[in-house]
Amino acid sequence: MSINIKETFYKKAKWYNKIDMFGIGIHKRIECGEIDLVIASIERAARYNDGVKTIFYDIYLHDTNQKIGRCDLRIGMNEELYYAGNIGYRIFEDYRGHHYAYQACLKLFEIAKDEYEMDRLLITCSPGNIASIKTCERLNGKLIGDEDVPKYHWLYKRGETHKLIYEYSLI
Repeated sequence: MSINIKETFYKKAKWYNKIDMFGIGIHKRIECGEIDLVIASIERAARYNDGVKTIFYDIYLHDTNQKIGRCDLRIGMNEELYYAGNIGYRIFEDYRGHHYAYQACLKLFEIAKDEYEMDRLLITCSPGNIASIKTCERLNGKLIGDEDVPKYHWLYKRGETHKLIYEYSLI
């Protein structure tokens, strides 16, 4: 019986299955009800979030190859993430209205808690994004801030000048 040293060495967690030398997950599906998450890429130190590790996922309809959106999990907390949040998501227009972002967030909460030992996280959204506000509320977030984004922040530079900030306890 031969042992694959690379697979054994890089096995980090039950949802992670394998990591290659460049930090890109082998495309293992993480089932979440009506959707599946697939790791698209990992940035060990994302430059736009002040060096925070970020895991990017593609969102697919369950058990299909139909990609319906993207989401990401940002590990840690700093001033950049106070405005950007620990979770970001985007559901393609044709697939909105089915609570897919909600389902993805629930799985990301689980991953954040179980694999990264996070006890709380933030999700932020723009005040005009009613769908995201509803998602944040459906997830039982506590609104802790209604903030102007600082002019130096990357969100401000792309036109997002105000954020609602929701906190979630993972305990």
